[in-house]
Amino acid sequence: MNKKILGIGNAIVDILTRVDDEFLIKNNLIKGSMKLINKSEFENLYKNIKIEKVVAGGSVANTMAGISYLKGSPSFIGKVNSDKFGDLYKKSLEDININFPYINKNESLPTGASIILITPDSERTMCTYLGISSHLSAEDVSKNSILNHGLIFLEGYLWDKGDSEKMFKHTISIAKQNNIKIAMSLSDIFCVTRHKQDFYNLLRNDLNILIGNENEINELTGRKNLLDSINQLKEFDKLIIITRSDKGSLAITNNEVINCNSIKVDKVLDLTGAGDLFAAGFLKEYLDKSDIKKCLTIGSITASKIIQKIGARLE
Repeated sequence: MNKKILGIGNAIVDILTRVDDEFLIKNNLIKGSMKLINKSEFENLYKNIKIEKVVAGGSVANTMAGISYLKGSPSFIGKVNSDKFGDLYKKSLEDININFPYINKNESLPTGASIILITPDSERTMCTYLGISSHLSAEDVSKNSILNHGLIFLEGYLWDKGDSEKMFKHTISIAKQNNIKIAMSLSDIFCVTRHKQDFYNLLRNDLNILIGNENEINELTGRKNLLDSINQLKEFDKLIIITRSDKGSLAITNNEVINCNSIKVDKVLDLTGAGDLFAAGFLKEYLDKSDIKKCLTIGSITASKIIQKIGARLE
């Protein structure tokens, strides 16, 4: 199998900061949620925080960074503007050997950014201004950028009616015509709720691999417990990966369920990117043709490393 992987997702600059619970209450934020905000809301929050770290982010971009750390061969496509954050984004990826074929343009909207508020219990609350990132279109993803990869990893966050749906279908069509495997992350339970039937159809008709956590999977199937979801998903001839936090992870493949324990850590500093880095470890091993149990194990090890650091980068 070609070991090169192309990630396609929202190009979001992550701005990390530590806050107390009172800050969340004052700003009417639900701990652990991902809230989409407008430009003025972003600017108001931005001026009231003490920035700890700024780095190129976005769920799939975090996964590509993890694969680069593991000595894989990742590329990433996401939409940025020719502005301060856009330039930072491009340089941040190239500095860690991620190929970024997208050419910065003068866009009508600024580069997207996410303020990640980390509370003392290490939980993350994200306030995301998508900016130009959510306007990624089929024209931004050329056929040549898709070819020469063994696997395409798509971000559920990107799916929406209009340009992004056309981009998904354009990418999937080219990948299928050229025997390139297609994986997708469910991204977020609210994302699954909004697009449940579309995601279910993608799984049935187009995807080779689906990655989601237990809550996202149960939302997708409409089941109340994981066992019922697993039994329902066994009907698909797909590789379905389910992460379960400290309960480990599992894979559904060939009507079989393969379980893997989580890795115990001494202290959790930040849960940002745990799922993204699990995907990095899993997909890197998958491209190396490792057995599924080893893929799950490396995913768990990679996730355990990231939760002991601030942010979603292992470097």
